Formats: sequence, C-alpha cells, structure tokens
Amino acid sequence: MLKRSFSLKSFAGWLAVLLPLTLTHFRALAEIDFDILAVLFLIASAKPGGTFGWVKRPWCVMAGAWWIWQVCCTVPSVLQGVHVAGGAFVQALVAIRFPLAIAALGEWILPDAVWRRRVLLVTFGCTLYIAAQMAFQAVFGMNIFGQPRFRDGTLTGPYAHPRAAAPLSRLILPFLMAVCACWGRWRLPQRFILQAGSLLAAVVLLVLAGQRMPLVLAVMGLGVCAVLYRPMRLLAVSSVLGLPGLVMMARLVSPASFHHLVTLTQNQLGHFAASPYGQIYSRVVVMVFQRPWFGYGYDGYRHDCAGAEGLTPPHWLHVVPSADPSFRVCVQHPHNLYAQALINGGLLGLCIFTALIACVLWTIWPGKQGSAVQIGLFAAVFIQYWPLTSSSDFLNLPLGGWGFMLVGLALSYKRFPFRDGFSHTSDVPISQPAYGGSHV
Repeated sequence: MLKRSFSLKSFAGWLAVLLPLTLTHFRALAEIDFDILAVLFLIASAKPGGTFGWVKRPWCVMAGAWWIWQVCCTVPSVLQGVHVAGGAFVQALVAIRFPLAIAALGEWILPDAVWRRRVLLVTFGCTLYIAAQMAFQAVFGMNIFGQPRFRDGTLTGPYAHPRAAAPLSRLILPFLMAVCACWGRWRLPQRFILQAGSLLAAVVLLVLAGQRMPLVLAVMGLGVCAVLYRPMRLLAVSSVLGLPGLVMMARLVSPASFHHLVTLTQNQLGHFAASPYGQIYSRVVVMVFQRPWFGYGYDGYRHDCAGAEGLTPPHWLHVVPSADPSFRVCVQHPHNLYAQALINGGLLGLCIFTALIACVLWTIWPGKQGSAVQIGLFAAVFIQYWPLTSSSDFLNLPLGGWGFMLVGLALSYKRFPFRDGFSHTSDVPISQPAYGGSHV
C-alpha cells in the first residue's frame, strides 16, 4: 500500500504545483498535466468515499452543455468530409478534459490551503520570471537567452515571439493583490511605497511591452481590483490618469512600443474594416449567415473559412478590401472567444458559451467577504474572458491554460473564502480591514 504522502491526491497536488512551470515553458507537458489531472479527478470521484456532486455546480452544468453541443455540431461537418479523418470530432470529444481539470483544481486539490499556497507561490514565481525577462529585454535589447525584441519592437520576454505580455496582464493582478495581503505587516510609509512601487512597475512594464490588448486588459483588471478593494483605489486612479504620460514617455525611451500602442492602433481603428481583425470578423459574419443555428463544429473557422469566400455577404455588411494584400483571412481561429463560439456552435453555441462564462464569474465572485488574492483572481478571470478583445483559441495553450488554472484557483477559494495563506491579515474579511478604514 502506498504511503499517505504518495496518495492519489498528493500526486495530483504536485501536478498542480508543476502546472505554472509547464505553462511558462513546456506547452506539451502542460497538455499532459491537464489530461492527467482530469483522469485522476474522475478516478477519485468514482472511488469509495468519492462523489460526483461537483457535476451539479452551475458552471459544470454549462460546461457539459457547451461540450455536448460542440460535439453535436461537429458531427455534420465530419460526415460531409470537411474535417479530414474525423480529427476535429476527436478533438471535440476530448475537449471536456479542460473543464474536468478545472474541477480537479477547484473542487479537489486546491481547497486544501497547503496545496493552494504552493500553487500560488509557484505561479507568482513564474510571474516575476516573465516580468524580469521583459524588463531585462527592455533595458539590454535581448532576454537572458539572447533573443532580441520582436521585429515590430514589442517585448517577447522569455520567448521568441511576443506572447509574454498577455499572460503577464492576467498573472500580475493576483500577484499585486497578494502583495496587498502582506501590507498589514508594514507600517504606513513602507506599505504605501511597496504598493505604489509594485503597481507602477507593472504598468510601466506593460507599456514598454508595446502590446495594446494586454495593457488595456491589465488596466481594466486593476480597475476591478480597485472597485472591490478600497486601498487600491487612489493608486489605481493615479495610474490610469498617469497612463497617457507613461505612453508619451515611451515615445522617447521605446519608439517601437509607442508606435505599436498609438500609431498602429489609431490606423487600425480608423480603418477597422480593412484591418486584419476587420477582415476576420467580416468573414465570421458571412459564415454565420450560412449556418446560423448549428455552426461549423470544432475548429470550424480553420476548416471552413476558405469555402466561404464565394458566399454573398449580407447587404448591411460593407466588406472592403484588406489594407494588407498579403494578409490571409483564413487563419487558425477568429481571434475572439465569442466569435469562435459562434462559428463552432452557431447562435445556440454562443448563448451556451456566454452562459458558461457568466456562471464561472458568478461562482467566483468574491463579494464582501472575499480576500485580496481572491479579488485578484476574479479580476484576472474577468479580463481573460472579456468579450471585446482579440484573443487566442479558447482551448489553446499556454494562454488558455493560464485561464483554466486561474479559474481553478478562484473556485477553490469558495470553500475557504478567508484564507490567502500569505499573512495573518489574510483571514480578515474585506468588510473588516486589518488596518484602518473600510474596503468597500
């Protein structure tokens, strides 16, 4: 018989601890990590003493409905031979592993304060690592691996391509709120300096990164944190007011970042229909008018986009030629989670997906009793699934995986809402602040 330290839950716990590391640098291992967590959770639920009561959670019900409907919508395309060898059907079938992995984290492993603290500490370590790589690249022109900025001037952090700012914009929010949870140990001057310094460093780094959506989403997330956590409000408002000044300073110290944040954004918004995003979204509308109820199934945009070139667009959709003749409209996904849900499952699929996200946010809502880190996690999940943004594929790792892990962490707090595990002040509800004033 295995010792207690090597129990099924302990094994799953160490997989959860490794998850932030695999998402940072080992994408294939992260896929395997999620798969094993899902399988172990099903085994643990089926064992004597286990329970499947978690399937009654509203977000689990909607996740199951989303999965079943996506599988059903994929069948017609497979039968018509659109998806070669039924690969999309297999992918649709196994997509349930990610909701199961979220349930494993939120319902089984991370409600244990010890495992949650370990996962949070490793996650914060990865956050600092990504930020340090970006800062090093901003100062010296290359990261510690010798990789320079991307060709358009954006920071790539520890990667060869600019995909560091997106996860950092999510991860920085619970990290900053974790710093908040430790402020009770500091006197007021030191506390204010720590708060202001960490917040300013985060905003400056995201400005220098030169990527629009991560910066906008991070500022939005800080706004959510400030609304729910009163000590953040003054500095959050100050950061927003000072943001134009920081962007203008970037024009001097990092012209490429300024060009990407301001000039390119202005051009794309001024001629949105001709921009790459406008071209993709126009194609999405045309495709949806062809199959409004059942969509195209899993990965529908990738497989069916080219076949929609000859479809007649609706009269109110003024399709204009692309500003970039070399741009390919038929890319891997439509660069928006809700447009992807619409393509894959039609109008009903969009409604189910929207209901899923709403149930997740409703479940992890911190309320007046939530802790600082819980607020940061809620804000991170909120911006991860914000509809008005460009994004990667919903199930695509690493960014999608970061979102799933953050949801699992946030769900675990609903079992022990007052425990952050970082300081003696973390057990104090928001409505009863550890030091002066009130949070709400």
